[in-house]
Amino acid sequence: MRRILLSGGAAFAVLVFLLSVSSEAEHPQSLPAPVHDEGVPIGQAVAVLAGGCFWGMEAVFERLSGVNSVTSGYAGGTAATATYAQVSTETTRHAEAIRIIYDPRRISYGTLLRVFFAVAHDPTQLDRQGPDRGPSYRSAIFAQTPEQAQVARHYIAQLTESRRFNRPIVTRIEHGRFFPAEPEHQDFMQRHPNHPYIRRWDAPKVAALKEIFPILVK
Repeated sequence: MRRILLSGGAAFAVLVFLLSVSSEAEHPQSLPAPVHDEGVPIGQAVAVLAGGCFWGMEAVFERLSGVNSVTSGYAGGTAATATYAQVSTETTRHAEAIRIIYDPRRISYGTLLRVFFAVAHDPTQLDRQGPDRGPSYRSAIFAQTPEQAQVARHYIAQLTESRRFNRPIVTRIEHGRFFPAEPEHQDFMQRHPNHPYIRRWDAPKVAALKEIFPILVK
């Protein structure tokens, strides 16, 4: 299912439909902090994460202290097909993703992953999130360094052993370039807070972030 901008009666009809769809899984109320984390790099660092619709992912991570910017985009495919129309065909190998520029002296990579798994998405859904279906909605961590890949592997193993999720974690650790999405997809929740999709699927993630990790919120 692709997300579209609607207004008036059409928007109301979509909202009624979305409210009728079960989320099928509740996020854990808390997750343990990673036992293994990265060192503290000098200057800014970059993280690229994919967890379904980039609108909600962006909205969650841009609210974290220590995060300088968040960009919605596509990761895992080529530049030639990194457009919303082409990625929507589910044939380009891209995932909807976000690029996070953060200050590792204020927030660690492991903490970003903790938020990623706890409130930003459901890591037990394979090639989907909520009402959206297809590999572009997969759960994936695009490690930018070997150290990030190691932290991610250790944390997935830690969460699996903790049995905080009722189903297996299907998050992949991948490599690939990140390509920014079109301007209309940037800061989408901030610009369209009453969009039916935002209200049903993404606003609850932001609310959960504020409830579970208040100390991390700007």
